[in-house]
Amino acid sequence: MPGVRARPLRGGTIPFVKRAPVAVVLVLIGAAILVPIGGGLVGSVGRSNPSSAPAGASATPASSAVAGGSASADPSATSGQTASPPATTPAPPSGPPGDVAIVPVTTFRSAYSATSSDEVKDVLAGKSNRYEALELVESDADAILAALGVDRPSDPARLVLAANAGTLSSDLAKNRKRLAIVRADDVWEGIRALGWDGRALFGVDRVKALADWPLTATLPTRSDGGAAYDPQAAWTLVAGGDIMLDRGVAKTLTVEGKGADFPFDGGTARITGHVCCSQFGWKTPTMARTGNAGAVRSLLEGADLAIANFENPAPDRFTWHTKGVVFSADPKLIDGLARAGIDYVSIGNNHIRDAGGNGIVQTIANLEKRGLASSGAGKNLAEARRPAVLEAGGQKVAILGYDTVAKYYAASATRAGSAQLTAAACRADVAAARKAGADVVIVFPHWGTEYDATPFGGQQRLARACIDAGADMIIGNHAHWAGAVETYDGKPIWYALGNFVFDQTWSEPTMEGMTLELTFVGNDLRQVRMRPHIILDRAQPNFMDPTGDGRVVMGQVFDASKGLLDW
Repeated sequence: MPGVRARPLRGGTIPFVKRAPVAVVLVLIGAAILVPIGGGLVGSVGRSNPSSAPAGASATPASSAVAGGSASADPSATSGQTASPPATTPAPPSGPPGDVAIVPVTTFRSAYSATSSDEVKDVLAGKSNRYEALELVESDADAILAALGVDRPSDPARLVLAANAGTLSSDLAKNRKRLAIVRADDVWEGIRALGWDGRALFGVDRVKALADWPLTATLPTRSDGGAAYDPQAAWTLVAGGDIMLDRGVAKTLTVEGKGADFPFDGGTARITGHVCCSQFGWKTPTMARTGNAGAVRSLLEGADLAIANFENPAPDRFTWHTKGVVFSADPKLIDGLARAGIDYVSIGNNHIRDAGGNGIVQTIANLEKRGLASSGAGKNLAEARRPAVLEAGGQKVAILGYDTVAKYYAASATRAGSAQLTAAACRADVAAARKAGADVVIVFPHWGTEYDATPFGGQQRLARACIDAGADMIIGNHAHWAGAVETYDGKPIWYALGNFVFDQTWSEPTMEGMTLELTFVGNDLRQVRMRPHIILDRAQPNFMDPTGDGRVVMGQVFDASKGLLDW
């Protein structure tokens, strides 16, 4: 099967901040990076689009901005649903006592990445600025408090006891200032697991073995025959947004001589101010690097699978475009993606046929030559709809790429082009992937409206149709803004991750995005981290502190997710 690549297994609440309108109108502990912890809530203000549509990544017109109105600082106000753990939650433990791994957790929307024994003590004493109470499952409470070396607080309001892990998860969704500690087996994607003593149990930078995790309690062990969570058995997937290697990116990498590896050498950065104004009337940020060079590369290399959208053809005979919205890239620049650890790129997008039908065939060959799998376009419709199948953690992961934007680039039985996303196509292709043995199926569409973080009705219907067809998740792109997240039938839908390597330097939202870091056990998604980043030098993403400057883009995501996300 084409595009198969096996890799060895390796081991504060986000405030809903909207950007201020201008007059003229996608960390967290991760691979080799620790970002500062702290920060408070920031009130929201409106944002409007520039009055003139920018020349973006496609010829489609820019849309209106995110729906206006104030965004709530309370995560529970953004959803009409109640978070609950999956039906596969382990049965209540009833076996003999033993050392059981326990994990601090909080609301999924938290910007914080770690906690400590001192912070737990402060919470129980009413001295914490982050959390108002500690929550524990009632049957485990005494053993966990003993493991932490703390007593029950004198103020009973500081300790909340939940009947079970499901109730605790629902409480965290409603109470953004609550810290909890649960069994590692009870951690699922709808809550955020935190680090402890500089170590993490989930994610790319997790401990190598359960014995390396510093937090355990003497608790009844499971007696239902299920396997306990083991970080060695987990695997990770990192997903980035749009990558384009022509125009301003090519200028940085080739004309200015920074080289193909430069985009993935980024570390951390902060916004130092804003200047007025770009050619489209937006204030643009000024930035400074804050160290941790190579953090982006470390995240990609450390992941078992790393994927992104490839927003241009890379034919044998390419043209460097200094402007406009027709792209082609030097195939040699793909070397930078391969060396950074990217395994797969979707080529189902509205630019893949910019160099013609032969350009698609040559792009696929140039990707395969460098070890990158792809899907979403091909020499004919059958090839375009064929998934890339990769292996991670003993799982077969099928990725189906599609476009919905450039129907004029659609493949046919005899024409090279892109696979167009329809409900019928998704049903057939997901079923075929399952029949071929796929354990995890990811749909990777190019869709939506540019410069709009909110999905429209038809886009949502397509997303839900793909989940109904049996897809495990959807990771979309094209908007060039980080967009909404939805949970449907318990499955996540990321409508857009924003730009990853792109030259749209004319506004802050086009310079920002988010990088996904997902942790699985088998085919079960256990943890989600959304890392905000900002692009420097027209080509290089750098992570931002989610409790600092990263609050803006993450607030944009959660604001657009109002009523859609039950975490």
